[in-house]
Amino acid sequence: MSHISASGLRRQFLFWLGVLAVFILFLMVFRTILLPFVAGMALAYFLDPVADWLERRGLNRLMATIVILVSFVVVFVLSLMLIIPLLASQLNDFIQRVPDYVTQLQNLVAQSNAAWLPDWVDGQMDTIKSNFSRYLSEGIGFVGTLLSQIWSSGKAIVDIASLLVVTPVVAFYMLLDWDRMIAKVDSWVPRRYLGDVREIATEMDNAIAGFVRGQGSLCLIQAIYYGIGLSLIGLNFGLLIGLFTGFISFIPYVGSTVGLLLAVGVALVQYGADWVQVGIVAAFFFSGQFIEGNILQPKLIGSSVGLHPVWLMFALFAFGALFGFVGVLIAVPAAAAIGVLVRFALRRYLESDLYENERSSTVITSTDRLPEA
Repeated sequence: MSHISASGLRRQFLFWLGVLAVFILFLMVFRTILLPFVAGMALAYFLDPVADWLERRGLNRLMATIVILVSFVVVFVLSLMLIIPLLASQLNDFIQRVPDYVTQLQNLVAQSNAAWLPDWVDGQMDTIKSNFSRYLSEGIGFVGTLLSQIWSSGKAIVDIASLLVVTPVVAFYMLLDWDRMIAKVDSWVPRRYLGDVREIATEMDNAIAGFVRGQGSLCLIQAIYYGIGLSLIGLNFGLLIGLFTGFISFIPYVGSTVGLLLAVGVALVQYGADWVQVGIVAAFFFSGQFIEGNILQPKLIGSSVGLHPVWLMFALFAFGALFGFVGVLIAVPAAAAIGVLVRFALRRYLESDLYENERSSTVITSTDRLPEA
């Protein structure tokens, strides 16, 4: 194993700390205008493997980029024409019905028959019902506040029209010049650190691609599955709830739990005491979770991403608090990149004289304390 001097380790630490500081400063200064550019870069990064695949089939980079972007724009326009108006109508209707839904759920809990419950639980039913009503109202208020803040934040960052215009343009040029940009950045790296930088970049790409592309595909599949399935079951706002559940399922445990609570809550109001229909809705959600955990996730994401759920949730909250809506968009790739840097720094520390000297000192001290024969 090659060892690194303590001074070399400090230089590398200061170098990467400086890179991180510059990155954070850049986000802080330009966070109000970054959304269309971040979205365009993310779209280009997501579609780069498709462009490479088309190149291997005989198209040049320009034609591959044009084919991909035209296809994406066509699908997006069709979505705006067919799906978005339906979702907007369901969302508007859902917001108007939320107070009535909350009242009906509270009445359902208050009038529930607890004869089958043990006596010690039955004695606490008044408290349980009161707490349920209070937490339900607070939860609905929190969700409404959160959605309004996200919407206001998105509107404050950049006008929606400019987002729709700038993002495809940025994505087109980024996708067209992606390989040349990577080669140019590679040529700027100090030759002394070229191996380390390439190693870090490869690990970052594997982590980000494995999660963003894999999880993005998983979210899309789940959104379609839940949206179509709940609509076919006949659940009110099934398409809206299903798509919302799929698109937030990248948040570990939170996405599926929120979706399940929304669907079951609407089912309870819609079907009342028809527990068979409520059970069908719940069973459908559990079937989606089974397919995700046992089929889709191993195929699309695998086990080599290296993003712990707790770290991912912390990153979403931290970057969202620091940089607003843009922070939420970059939280996952930034969390993956920081994780790679931390693991790289730990490996360098374990290979350095600083760690070796400390370990040797510990071994000698332990040996000195052994009793003489």
